[in-house]
Amino acid sequence: MKITGRADAFVSKPDPKIRAVLIYGPDAGLIRERLNLMTKAIAGAVDDPFSVIEFNASVLSEDPARLGDEAAALSLTGGRRVVRIRDASDTLAGLFEGFLEDAGGNSLVIVTGSDLGPKSKLRTVFEQSELGAALPCYADSDESLESVIQATLRDAGLQISADALGWLTDRLGGDRELSRRELEKLILYMGADTKKTGGNVTEDDVLACIGDTAALNLDDLTYAIGDGDQATMQRVFGRLTAEGTSSISILTSVARHFMRLHETRGRMAEGKNAEQAAMSLRPPVFFKFKQRFNGQAQRWNEALLARSLDILMDAEMAAKSTDIPTEAAVERALLQLAQVGRSAGRR
Repeated sequence: MKITGRADAFVSKPDPKIRAVLIYGPDAGLIRERLNLMTKAIAGAVDDPFSVIEFNASVLSEDPARLGDEAAALSLTGGRRVVRIRDASDTLAGLFEGFLEDAGGNSLVIVTGSDLGPKSKLRTVFEQSELGAALPCYADSDESLESVIQATLRDAGLQISADALGWLTDRLGGDRELSRRELEKLILYMGADTKKTGGNVTEDDVLACIGDTAALNLDDLTYAIGDGDQATMQRVFGRLTAEGTSSISILTSVARHFMRLHETRGRMAEGKNAEQAAMSLRPPVFFKFKQRFNGQAQRWNEALLARSLDILMDAEMAAKSTDIPTEAAVERALLQLAQVGRSAGRR
């Protein structure tokens, strides 16, 4: 069974007939969050040694029988037991297929994997089994990220202005865990906790707290591409991926920038200059980059922007539907964009 739109409901209350769940995708932070939430829903805690056991999938390569043994074991304190298996890959597809055909015991087996493609054998096993479930974890959409931001701040007694929400939504979301850490830092900065009624979070608060963090590395990358600066683009891309930022989330951020340039060009075609056209964007262009954004809006014409969006769309399709490594597909696309940026600068 494949879990899609009802992921949160499933995580908070897993279907009791499901014996094993595969949690996979490019958002490692969301994988960990859902793994822990599901563990708590079944066992009541993530660190109870009598109800929860965790080990790496490599153990099963050496001792395949351990999967069945752990799944059949009983919790010493009663209730269902949770077996957590990290870093599973297609090499174990046959083992899990056999387990799901005749799963013994009552434990819930939760398996985590990386960004498994549609052709993944392990993913197929879980999606096609009546006793298994596959739960993808992709980078938050703008809508889902807005909900996460608002709910997290609301729990701390805070509200957030529309501009500040837009700024955060535009820069967080590559990794759910990293997004939550940034929000926790913002809450501490505001001096609020769950027992107090806080104030309203403004754009100035967000910039003061988060504006100088790694979140702005995405802006550095994006503007380097728009300027045709391949060297900076490669350096910042390497830093972001080394820090664990999802390649798909990087691609999404770059695509958002070029869509905003496209929107600005549309307003310029109506008679506005670049600065006037950019002022209508929501969220607004960060003051640090206004001059560069306006310059790129003047240099990138509609034909070049259309080409850039085609490159980004092709890269996303290649990353999600082929065997090309995601990071390689995205980096190649960004290099192509930077080359287009160089030609835009020579116009």
